[in-house]
Amino acid sequence: MKKIKFLTPLLILPLLTGCSQMPQSVQGEKTQSGAAIGALAGAVLGAVTSKHHKGKNAIIGAMAGTAIGGAIGYNMDKQAAEVAKALDTKVDNSPGAELNKDRDIIVTNNDKFVKITFREAMMFPTNSSVLTSSARSKIHKLVSILNNYPTTLIQVIGHTDNRGSHSYNQTLSEKRAANVANIIRQSGINNAIYKRGCSFDKPVVPNTSADNMSLNRRVEIFLYPSQEFVVDQCI
Repeated sequence: MKKIKFLTPLLILPLLTGCSQMPQSVQGEKTQSGAAIGALAGAVLGAVTSKHHKGKNAIIGAMAGTAIGGAIGYNMDKQAAEVAKALDTKVDNSPGAELNKDRDIIVTNNDKFVKITFREAMMFPTNSSVLTSSARSKIHKLVSILNNYPTTLIQVIGHTDNRGSHSYNQTLSEKRAANVANIIRQSGINNAIYKRGCSFDKPVVPNTSADNMSLNRRVEIFLYPSQEFVVDQCI
């Protein structure tokens, strides 16, 4: 037990040093948030793992949690920036980013995932699930970044507008998600990949106009740091 207690701070020190040396340009809100969440979880864990020296253990736990949580946030910020650059755009976390009908690709990120939204007009011909050559090119550029993140979990979600029956759009959204997922998988990466079709159940805006419908027809790719963050994006 003494050896374990002695080594713990030494094991934590490299993590803290690595976190402090992150380039300032990529230490965004997600890094800070991840560090805060990690610190809290680490403090709780440190406090409950021993009947003795709870205060000391809580401090050590908080230090480790800060380093690990900050590293996750940093990784997601960095990944989002690299993805956006590869797709010839920028990370845009503004509230109205997905409402701009003139943008074919939108990259956003938060504390749980990186999200890439592809508009249908660039991805597929009308009522088709076959990707355009432009879409394939963009997916391959995305894969070139994912090669650097082998532990990232990938989730592909298809969406439609509300023209036609729900069952028709369910099938169309599933086929589109599957075709995008297959291109990613066939590229040779070993990341876990999930796919899902939402039909018209998850619109960005009401389907009350042609412009709104064009915003709702989309494929979204979510990049998660671990399994615990993966959720059903159709709910």
